[in-house]
Amino acid sequence: MKKYIKYILFAALGLIVVACNEDEIEDTSIFDTNAPERNAFDEWLLDNYVSPYNIDFKYKWEDIETNMSYDLVPAGYSESITLAKVVKYVWLEAYDEIAGINFMRTYVPKQILVIGSAAYNADTQSTVLGTAEGGLKVILYNVNNINNYVDDVELLNKYYFHTMHHEFAHILHQAKNYDPDFEKITEADYIGSEWTEKTDTAANKLGFVTAYAMDQPDEDFVEIIACRVTNDQAWWDKMLEGAGKEGAEKITQKFDIVNNYLRNSWGIDIDRLRSVVLRRSNEVKDLDLTAL
Repeated sequence: MKKYIKYILFAALGLIVVACNEDEIEDTSIFDTNAPERNAFDEWLLDNYVSPYNIDFKYKWEDIETNMSYDLVPAGYSESITLAKVVKYVWLEAYDEIAGINFMRTYVPKQILVIGSAAYNADTQSTVLGTAEGGLKVILYNVNNINNYVDDVELLNKYYFHTMHHEFAHILHQAKNYDPDFEKITEADYIGSEWTEKTDTAANKLGFVTAYAMDQPDEDFVEIIACRVTNDQAWWDKMLEGAGKEGAEKITQKFDIVNNYLRNSWGIDIDRLRSVVLRRSNEVKDLDLTAL
């Protein structure tokens, strides 16, 4: 019985071989092996993001890369160019200036995805300005409005750079954790998603730099970094004044831990970083943001 099965199998294989030989096989592959055609912006990104930092700056629309729970539109071509230039000058090169390019090559997220519209949360009546995924990918929204912000440092920070510094600080503390005494300062006042019901002013009085910082300790930690480097000393002093004596003391205690963490773990002076970030932010209006 086994022999018959073998004979039948060999006969079937023979038929397959004959059948295949009857048709002429084309010498072309079904796969496209050609490199994708690059436009001028793609070439600029290759030279300014991929080669120096190994960052994939994605501006071409891909559904799979987006959060499909939002109604979103693609980023415009010229607006993407503007944002890419601003991010490079104000964020990447600011850290290069302070910590060196090798630091950024090691720790930057490997993908920046830009979306044309804002992302609205109907349930909380809030707007998502940016998100990060595991320290590998940052998404920036509202890109198609960037030309309304390039002459206003406060708006650039609100819509883009507060987010960039916030998310990058997450990457740093995930690589080297901060002092656990940090969260003990306001341990009883972390409230998770209920932070949306608080104002920044109310949060200040409880010892937080923003309402979002009340979510949980990691968000609190990175919000201090983002607020410190994107605002001048006058803003910081006014925030502390509004926090009242008790709130200001708690914020100052937290800032001291953050300051020591950046200095001891990464060799970064946060106020020197702030000086560079603010200087570069004010220089954006003088840059050529369209030429490639």
